[in-house]
Amino acid sequence: MALTAINGINLNIAVKGEGHPIMLIHGVGGEHKHLSALIDRLSSRFMTIALDCRGHGLSDKPAQYTLQDHVNDVIGIMDHFNLSVTSLLGISMGSYIAQGVAIAAGERIDKLVLTVPKSNGLTSSVQRLMTEHAAEIKGFNLHETFAYLLRYFTYDAAAMKAHMEVFDTELPPDQFAAANKALAGFDFRNDLGKVTAETLVISGKYDGLNSPEEGRECAKLIPNAKFIEMQYSGHAPMYEEPEAYVSAVETFLSEDKLR
Repeated sequence: MALTAINGINLNIAVKGEGHPIMLIHGVGGEHKHLSALIDRLSSRFMTIALDCRGHGLSDKPAQYTLQDHVNDVIGIMDHFNLSVTSLLGISMGSYIAQGVAIAAGERIDKLVLTVPKSNGLTSSVQRLMTEHAAEIKGFNLHETFAYLLRYFTYDAAAMKAHMEVFDTELPPDQFAAANKALAGFDFRNDLGKVTAETLVISGKYDGLNSPEEGRECAKLIPNAKFIEMQYSGHAPMYEEPEAYVSAVETFLSEDKLR
């Protein structure tokens, strides 16, 4: 791991393994260490490049920033490592960033994995869910809030409570608010037809944050995209059905490009 100056701020970036590069982008409030099991698995066959997005983890935390800033940061990392072409895997917020990169720098993305995505949103999905259940979570801290809301976005909330570290945020409330605000009002629907990367979209059947219908919409808007609905997952298929999820991703990344 190393702090690297990208677009005027310091981003925490971890590189592991050798081979064709794949960049991994985490969800809102998270950090790259939440993807450690996935990174360990993929780095046996690929060079994985994972970052703490601005405002997250060990990276700098500006008072305010935008989704476009996240997109520019990923492209900046590609430039820093002289990556003419890379694969890209984004989860939740990371999938929004990945969509933006695949639109803005399409010729540099060969494979795109969008996990529990949506193509547009007035607010972050987490903020929407918190607003919808505001009366129920009144007075809760962020840990208590996520523990309570698990029932709305996982297949087996009781089982997932044993893995709260992957849902919790270490950000204080003001920084978490800034992270959510950055996702307000994005809409890629008119531009997803420009994506040229071979694309796999993965959604969880029981996801109350970004529904399978929203994942299907992404897949329909991206030319020739493949769609998988995980049957025993919600918003975290990489934790709820880890072997099935990683197997699907590895198979997709290893396939020859079809177009």
